Amino acid sequence: MEYKVVPFVATLNQQQQNTSIAAQQLEDLIKNYVSHGWEYVRVESVSTYVQPDEGCFGIGAKQGFMASYQMVVFSKENHV
Repeated sequence: MEYKVVPFVATLNQQQQNTSIAAQQLEDLIKNYVSHGWEYVRVESVSTYVQPDEGCFGIGAKQGFMASYQMVVFSKENHV
């Protein structure tokens, strides 16, 4: 079994900010990979801690924070 994990970030504009557009973008991503022989498995949320940036002499310093990313998982049977 072979797996592929791709990031998913919905892009919305201020005039059309609703979940149906995000859902359509996810559907299009899934359809694209399925058309190339991949099978959709699931969407996973991956969280990570982004280290603080000390800046130059403390100027422009940024605090660390938690970031969450959505990853779409696909699988494909190996045909050897």
